[in-house]
Amino acid sequence: MNSSKKIILSVAVPIPLHFSFDYLPPDGCNPEQLKPGLRIKIPFGKQSKIGVILAINSSSDINTSKLKQAEELLDVEPLLSAKDLQLLHWTQLYYHHAIGDVFISAFPSALRKGKSSELKPTPYFSLTEAGQATDASTLKKAPKQQALFKLFQTQSKAINIAVISQHFKLWRPSLNALLKKELVYESNFIALPTKNICITQQTPLAANEQQQAAIDSINTKLDKFSVFLLEGVTGSGKTEVYLQVIEQVLARNLQVLVLLPEITLTPQLEARFKQRFAVPIETYHSQHTERQRQSAWLAMQKGHSSILLGTRSALFTPAPRLGLIILDEEHDASFKQQEGFRFSARDVAIVRAKMLHIPIILGSATPSLESLYNVDKQLYQLLRLPNRAGNALPPKLALLDIRNQQLQEGLSPPLIREIKKTLAKKEQVLLFLNRRGFAPTLICHSCGWVAQCKRCDANLVVHYRQGKIRCHHCAGEQPLPRSCPGCQSEELKPLGLGTERVENALKVIFPEHKSVRLDRDTTQKKGVLEQHLDAINQGKVDIILGTQMLAKGHHFPNVTLVVLLDVDSGLFSIDFHAPERLAQLIVQVSGRAGRAEKKGRVIMQTRQPEHPLLNTLIHHGYQAFAQAALAERKAAALPPYSYQALLRAVSLEKDTALEFLLAVSELVNSYPTHSTWVLGPVAAPMAKRAGQFRYQLLLQDTQRKQLHLLLNRLLPDIAKLKLARKIRWSLDVDPIDLY
Repeated sequence: MNSSKKIILSVAVPIPLHFSFDYLPPDGCNPEQLKPGLRIKIPFGKQSKIGVILAINSSSDINTSKLKQAEELLDVEPLLSAKDLQLLHWTQLYYHHAIGDVFISAFPSALRKGKSSELKPTPYFSLTEAGQATDASTLKKAPKQQALFKLFQTQSKAINIAVISQHFKLWRPSLNALLKKELVYESNFIALPTKNICITQQTPLAANEQQQAAIDSINTKLDKFSVFLLEGVTGSGKTEVYLQVIEQVLARNLQVLVLLPEITLTPQLEARFKQRFAVPIETYHSQHTERQRQSAWLAMQKGHSSILLGTRSALFTPAPRLGLIILDEEHDASFKQQEGFRFSARDVAIVRAKMLHIPIILGSATPSLESLYNVDKQLYQLLRLPNRAGNALPPKLALLDIRNQQLQEGLSPPLIREIKKTLAKKEQVLLFLNRRGFAPTLICHSCGWVAQCKRCDANLVVHYRQGKIRCHHCAGEQPLPRSCPGCQSEELKPLGLGTERVENALKVIFPEHKSVRLDRDTTQKKGVLEQHLDAINQGKVDIILGTQMLAKGHHFPNVTLVVLLDVDSGLFSIDFHAPERLAQLIVQVSGRAGRAEKKGRVIMQTRQPEHPLLNTLIHHGYQAFAQAALAERKAAALPPYSYQALLRAVSLEKDTALEFLLAVSELVNSYPTHSTWVLGPVAAPMAKRAGQFRYQLLLQDTQRKQLHLLLNRLLPDIAKLKLARKIRWSLDVDPIDLY
């Protein structure tokens, strides 16, 4: 058969190469079934892989007699629409990443493995005719059945298990009893949204003047692409703005995608959304099971669900009627993927909104400098919520100079007095220290030996409770030594502060008060964080101690004193992003103070009370800091006034990665017309990690287009370098960490 009459499938295969592969269709396949966006099982080497059809062609650059035949078509209809494919193509080109990795990343893990894309029917329940004619009082001898029966009486349509479990914990026996009595019946169907269903089941809160102005501004542009930067101080009611705009979008029978930076924020927001809206809501994040993620993804893809709440990985979920995207805490570094396919969920979400001609809301109390820069360029519309909702007042910030103070495990005498005063008023205290473990260093008092990781350029962190010293970079650990390996002395001393050490001190200093520690070590087990948060909100905890997981999203009405035990560690860093991150962290943590009627205070312990960053924040606020920081970035030609791409290389031999990047640098400099700055190669800030030596080369240009033209030319040439096969290397476009 002539190759021009052949059907050739262009398939994205999940391997680290920047091109697709051509295959012949599977046996017995109807040509009309073949469409871009379908998953297909294909032979690759000695194994089979799951790929995505990108295009159907009539010819190939390879002789068709040498093309392999695909094994099986896995879907009847494409799982990715033309718009989904367009977005993934753009993302692949912008981040210069392997095409198969990009396209397969759009799917949940179950679908990547080739599992069925059929959405299993959800059981729904409603009253039978007999149930509709029955009075709830007839069930008074079975109060749990009666309560569940009353729930059915309040519903105008069939409800599923998710709705029932919102209202009752142990509901299954009661439901089974109602089914047995034929008061309720089950129907296995998927609730398709209709324009006539009741969207809300709770009255919206009354919006204040600023909230209403923001809502009105967004609602006037629901049918076009617009980027809104909703800058609202902590507690100003950004979520209420989201909810009221979402109601308008749902009224148009459209879907909504809400992205959050942290898994810990999802249950809290999910509960609020489910209280407000009577529409199917899905959540999507890494703590869900494979099956739960598959079900949520398919429910959105098939148009059965109206709202998806998810973390970064939810970004590419198809939604046929998407009408609004929201990114909460848009400044958060968690929105940037740091391994493998290094994309920014914020930036790609904006591109997705533009392709779909829909609005996107970026919310934050501390907007990123990039977003504020785009406001200055009039690319984004700034909406400000400068006041806390209700009667809550902004917290009062103060620096506490701890120079020459006698510290008790990091707590100064004036601070201890302030904590005691707060506790005496039956109010709660929140202590923030972004360092878990007991102490960051173990040193021998006799000979100066320090416990260091053999695989990383890092000290081992003391974890007394587990009896371990552990590396927080490669996760290597060993038993806590009783004597010094260098001189056999038993004078081993922990240096510095970690949350475990401060927790022990709190029990000694405030023995009559209950304290709780919230960090990655104490909240690993499922449900533990939620238990602690419930105890805090019920007033069973007096002192809350934690790391960055406390910085955002949580609402503690009785916390009136927030303490940052050590702000100095963030003041001196080689990364130009560090001042911005520290300022955001200070403002976010401060936002936990005084969320209700009671006025909040924030105390920052420092040995740098004259530092301009701290004083600008305290006296003039985040906006003033951001404008000063942008002026500094402009003077230094740093992003957002320039564009960067970082090449990282790691190798087991010390010099191989450096030699590779030197060869890359020579390649760039051999191109006659390039204007891009080549900075490096240099050792990474942590030069050795997990047994591998790390180097990096930074490319920077004031023109984004010029940088990408250079990368388009450079990457194929890098692939030809012999050293490229001996090491692991990666490209990070728009890096946010120079680590």
